[in-house]
Amino acid sequence: MKAMILAAGEGTRLRPLTEARPKAMLPVSNRPILEHVVEAVAEAGIDDLVLVVGYRRERIQSYFGDGDRWDVDIEYVVQEKQLGTGHALLRAEEHVEGPFVALNGDRIVEAEDVARVVDTLEASGETALGVANASRPSDYGVVSLEGETVVDIVEKPPRHATHSEVVNAGLYGFTPDIFAALRETETDGELGVTDALERLVTEGTVAAVRLRGQWLDVSFLWGLLRVNAQVIEASTADSARVSEAASVVGDVALGADTRVRPGARVLTGTALGDNVDVGANAVVSNAVVLPDATIGDGAVVRDAVVGANATVGANTTVEGGDADVTVRDRVHEGVRLGAVVGDNTSVGGAATLAPGTVVGNRADVETGSHVDGRIESDAVVRRA
Repeated sequence: MKAMILAAGEGTRLRPLTEARPKAMLPVSNRPILEHVVEAVAEAGIDDLVLVVGYRRERIQSYFGDGDRWDVDIEYVVQEKQLGTGHALLRAEEHVEGPFVALNGDRIVEAEDVARVVDTLEASGETALGVANASRPSDYGVVSLEGETVVDIVEKPPRHATHSEVVNAGLYGFTPDIFAALRETETDGELGVTDALERLVTEGTVAAVRLRGQWLDVSFLWGLLRVNAQVIEASTADSARVSEAASVVGDVALGADTRVRPGARVLTGTALGDNVDVGANAVVSNAVVLPDATIGDGAVVRDAVVGANATVGANTTVEGGDADVTVRDRVHEGVRLGAVVGDNTSVGGAATLAPGTVVGNRADVETGSHVDGRIESDAVVRRA
């Protein structure tokens, strides 16, 4: 049994964080999302992996190499143009000979559920589809069931037309028949896996496997915070240095060479990447801070993502809380997102970032500025 992991996409809804890295390499508890997926596959007993890569693929290939660190064998297939998950499967057809498991590289699942999909595939010899309940099913492929058989699947229907809370979880057990179904599927643009699944569903040959463990999807910037908080476990790298006068409370992950200075408070749900510096008397809560970032003395950073090599100046406030955030002309109401500070961005001292603020990469926010809304990469924000 092989596992094919689809990790070629960019994740445009997660910009600016995905300008420099593929979505699957965003960190959750200081490890890439894709690493959590690889580990689940390995724990399920599958040690032969095919990774379909594309956008910023060097970030994935240099990190995972041949898979030795995870006791698996990894080979790579390149999808030069991201033309959909179905197209990605077809690119890897020659690398599988019999039944195989396919997973999205940006959705965290548990080993138990991977194994259950394998068992269903082997027992029935037909397609097995992992399904889960979702609070916003219209963001996914909505699945209708009769017993344990899939009878309908509709990709991202309008919210008012959603008739089921059961969704496609991005975990599949396939026979080689999927490749013929993909080739026979007509499409005007990208070819998705669900395009071919709809064909198989009409033949009554898709079995549903209800996931029992965690199923975590990072589709939006605030989703990274939510998933990080659900996955994170308290951990401290040997080289991390925490002052005796600082407080680290609850589930906090501290990376290598991270420094927490006197009087600082790092609170539950926070992951500080390698070489992060948290200044004296700063407060960091429910945050994902990428490597080489600096949080200045007295800064308050709540419900926030701070990019790699970014600086949040002294006494700056990211107050946290709920906000309405617009992504691709769609307003998402009441999401918990204090702010996002992009890679290599500098926020000067005594600035204020309102809830829902997204500052792009390499931006410069001057001291004392008040920032609200979305700021493009390379912008300069001057104090009014």
